[in-house]
Amino acid sequence: MYENMVTARQYEERLQEEYMEGKQPAFDISAGPIPGELHLAAGHEAAGAGVCQHLRDDDTVTAPHRPHHIAIAKGVDLKRMTAEIFGRESGLSGGKGGHMHLFDPAVNFACSGIIAEGCPPAVGAGLAAKKRNTDSVAVAFLGEGAIDQGAFLESLNLASVQNLPVVFVVEDNDWAISMPKERVTDVENGAQRADGFGLSGARVDADDAVAVFDAAREAVGRARDGNGPTLLEVQVHRRMGHFMGDPEAYRPDEDKDAAEQRDSIERLEADLRAHGVDDETIDDLRSRAHDRVEEAIEWAKDQPEPDPDDAYEDVFVNPPSGVTDSEPSAADTGGDD
Repeated sequence: MYENMVTARQYEERLQEEYMEGKQPAFDISAGPIPGELHLAAGHEAAGAGVCQHLRDDDTVTAPHRPHHIAIAKGVDLKRMTAEIFGRESGLSGGKGGHMHLFDPAVNFACSGIIAEGCPPAVGAGLAAKKRNTDSVAVAFLGEGAIDQGAFLESLNLASVQNLPVVFVVEDNDWAISMPKERVTDVENGAQRADGFGLSGARVDADDAVAVFDAAREAVGRARDGNGPTLLEVQVHRRMGHFMGDPEAYRPDEDKDAAEQRDSIERLEADLRAHGVDDETIDDLRSRAHDRVEEAIEWAKDQPEPDPDDAYEDVFVNPPSGVTDSEPSAADTGGDD
C-alpha cells in the first residue's frame, strides 16, 4: 500500500509540473503537453490503496474524474495510462479519452467525468457477477459531493434490492468542487445514506490507510461472500485545487494548511517504522516509485500523436466511405447541380 501511495503522490506532482508547462503566466487550458482539464488526487491516496489492496483483476472498479490514485492501486498499466493523459496514440484509448476517461479491461477499470456516473456500471458488474455465480465484486468510487445525485441513490437501491456484491466508496475531501459540503448535503456523515436503503454503512474518520484497509476488508469480504453491498465513506484531504489552474479563492488558507499537515503517506510511513521497517527499505520503495513514474512519463512523451483521421474511428456512426477524401455531391447536399 505504501508503494502504491508514494507512486500516486509522485505521479500527481509530476503531472502537475508537466501540465503547467506553457500554461503560464496567463493560464491557457489548451496549451502545453497535456491540454484540457486535469484533476489531481494528492491527499486521496489512502482511499484507493486501502480498498484496492483487497481486489483482484476480475473485480470491477469505477472511478470519478479524480482517478489516478485508484487506477494505480488497481493495477492499470501506468505507461499506457500516462500516454492517454498526454493524448498519445499508445494510450489506453488511443489518446482520445484523456485523464477522465481511462479504460483498462485487463484489470476491469474505468472512470468518467460525469458525477456519480460510475455507480450504475458498478451495479451492473455486480449483477453480472451474481448471475454468473462468481465471487467477483464491484467497487464504485465517488466524491462526497456526488452522494446527492440520482444515479448514486438509484444504484444504492438496486444494489440493496438485488443483494449485489458492490462496495460504494465515498472519498470525502470536504469540498464539492468549490462548495463546502455542509452547504449542499444534509448529512455530515455520508455513510448515513445507507440507512435509507437497508444496507451496511461505515465511515473512516481519518485518511489512515490501515483503517481504510480494515474497513474495506469487511466490506469487500461481505460482498464476496454474497452478503450484499456496503457504503463506505473515507475522510481524505485535497492538497491541490479542484482542477489544475483553480485559484481556490473560495478556500480559506487554514483549510489548505490543514490538508498539507494531514498526510496519509507520512502516517503510514510512521506505522511501518513502528513495525520495524528500516530506512533502507522505505528509501527503496520510494526510489522504485520515483523511477516508475519517471519512466512512464518519458515513455508517454516519446509516443506518437494520433493521426487526425483516427477521429473517425471508434464512434457510433462512421462517415460513408470516401466522404473525407472528396467534396460531397449535390445529391448529398440537396443541391440542384
